[in-house]
Amino acid sequence: MATNQFDRANYPTIEPDRLVAGERWLWRRDDLAVDYPPDSYSLTYYGRSHGSSSAEIAITATEADSKYFIEVSSSTTASYPTGHIHWQAWITRTSDSEKIKVGEGQWYVLTDTDVAHDPRTHAEIMLEKIQSLLEGRADNDVEEYSIGNRSLTKLSITDLMKWRDYYRQEVTKERQLTRVRSGKRPGNLVKVEFRRAG
Repeated sequence: MATNQFDRANYPTIEPDRLVAGERWLWRRDDLAVDYPPDSYSLTYYGRSHGSSSAEIAITATEADSKYFIEVSSSTTASYPTGHIHWQAWITRTSDSEKIKVGEGQWYVLTDTDVAHDPRTHAEIMLEKIQSLLEGRADNDVEEYSIGNRSLTKLSITDLMKWRDYYRQEVTKERQLTRVRSGKRPGNLVKVEFRRAG
């Protein structure tokens, strides 16, 4: 039976690794409240997109019942960048504003499925674009894609094959994680191919 995800008692007690832009973000950190009681401290998360030094998001935890609750509205997360976001969690002492880092990690932020978008992950898109170049059937928009500061069309065959193998592994890991999250065995997903419909 499903539980009410809006009920604070049912919030995850650790930071999620996958989130959706345009969905309400909810979790709690009871463990931090033991050493850093909310009446004397505050908890804030800071996140930055990979490859961007300017786009930062800040999430300040709500303090209630001597616990820290992270609650970000759907309308707020709708404006958050998608893809990989590196986050850090900081505790600030109220008395003098001194702060310490108490955690860090990554979120993979998905696009809201209610909004028209390409449902593929970044890894799936890159794998298909690289594969299309290697097979000589590149899309017209392939020049818009790059790795670092180099356009895919400027990479050597050797580099393209290296990045194809990298993104193939990323796609495999993503699909295994999806299976685990749906209660299935991860399976041995090795072969990943994309074929154009039609």
